Order: sequence, then C-alpha cells, then structure tokens
Amino acid sequence: MHPESRSSLDGLLPPGRMITSDEGNGDRQPLWLSDGPAVPELWTRTYTEHARSGLWPLLLDALDPNDGEFRPWGSGEVFPEQMSSPASHDPAGLLAQWWATCTAVDEDDDMLDVKRRLAVTAPFGQVWPGLAASREMVTNPEQLASEFAEAFLTDCPRTRLGLVAAPSGAEALAAVGWAGPCNYENDTAKFSAVVRDWEDRFGARVVAVGFSTLHLSIAAPPVSEHEALLVAAEHFAFCPDNIWQGSRPYTLAAYAERITGAHRWDFWWD
Repeated sequence: MHPESRSSLDGLLPPGRMITSDEGNGDRQPLWLSDGPAVPELWTRTYTEHARSGLWPLLLDALDPNDGEFRPWGSGEVFPEQMSSPASHDPAGLLAQWWATCTAVDEDDDMLDVKRRLAVTAPFGQVWPGLAASREMVTNPEQLASEFAEAFLTDCPRTRLGLVAAPSGAEALAAVGWAGPCNYENDTAKFSAVVRDWEDRFGARVVAVGFSTLHLSIAAPPVSEHEALLVAAEHFAFCPDNIWQGSRPYTLAAYAERITGAHRWDFWWD
C-alpha cells in the first residue's frame, strides 16, 4: 500500500501501523491495521471515503482476541504474493467445479453412506443447479453495509479496522492475502471472484473478515423457496462447512430457510 493512499484520510484514522507480510522479502505491506478496537463511525467514514482514497475498510477479527499478536492480521500471516487476479476466474465455473467436488461420493472413504450424503444436497443431489438469478436492489447496499458494521461491532467489540488498497471488498480479500479458506483452496482470488459476482447480483458488501470467517451484508437476499435453494447451493459450493458443520439439520433445504430474506451472510471454513 502506498503511503499517499492514507494521506487522504489524515485526521480520520486512529493510531495504527502498516503490516508486513510474512512471505517474500518483507517488502509487501498490504494492510494498515488500527492499534485498538474499531468504532462504527470510523468504518462508515472510511467506507464513504473509499472512492477517493482507494482503501477498502475491513472489520478484522482475530483468531484469539486475547492474543497480543492479533492473528493473522497483526502477526503478518497474510500472503498477497500467492494470490492470482480475481478477474482471471469465472465464478460460475468455479462454483460448478466446487459443487462437483463437494458432492462426489467415495464409497471407500466417506463418513456418510451414499443415500445420506446425497440427502444433504436434496433436491439437487449431485446435479449442479446453476446460478441463482440477480435480484433487484430494494435496499441501499451502502446504507445496509454501514448498519451491519455497527451491529457487528456491537457483537464483536474487540474488532479492529483494516485498510486495503482495492477497488472493492471482494478484491480486498485477495489484495490483503487473506488465507481463510486455505483448507479448501490456497488461491483466495477464486473466492474473491465469486464474492465480486455476489456484489453485482445480490448487493453484497464485504464488511468483516476473521482468521477463517467472512461476513457480508446483502441488500437483495433471496425471498422465495426456489431462489433460496439456488443461493444455498452456491453457498455450499463456496463454503461447504456452513452446512456440514452448521446448525441442525445439516441439509441444503434447512440452510435455505435460514438465509431466506437474510441481509447478512456468514461463512466459516474449518
């Protein structure tokens, strides 16, 4: 991040520091991190200034808030050099590929029998149903993102503010070198490509990121059972742990009910 990027925010920012990535020769500083907890007003003001500063604000949560290193952010466990460009990936193709992987049945190495495993993704089974259609924005995505940031900070008051030079929140995930989904895929740019598509189709905005969690505000969530099932299928392909290790019952249909009309999407990778 070039120092001049932050100069447009002079007077706004609390004490903080540039974070150097663990990888390479120590010359990559993809992130500015506040020294103390963020406040809702600061996130909203830096978010409003994004068009001028080029810096996307992220509410950053730590693996252990009591750990002075504030991992992975304060410890520099970010890897921007490993990431490709989100623009080089097709989100529809990625989701179809991930769906095929997650629904594949290995009778010799599967904790669930074939019938029970396919029941998780019913009514689709192993058949990729395709992308959900775009929805009309009836809520302002920027206002909703600000409201979500305030709510998130109420629930997670030790969260800090991070600033990343990126044109959007989706692209900030790759630019900062976040490795949250590394148990499934090391190139976060692929996940960024999908989130960028959600920004267009559902008014998604990246608000908060943790060690292996991602939190989006959603201006145009699915409202019908069919829409919600299609979106749930995308979520399963994107982050199967949301269903495999989420709330009972561990099925696509139950998950679809939970996200119907929901203005926030939360993801976690185990």
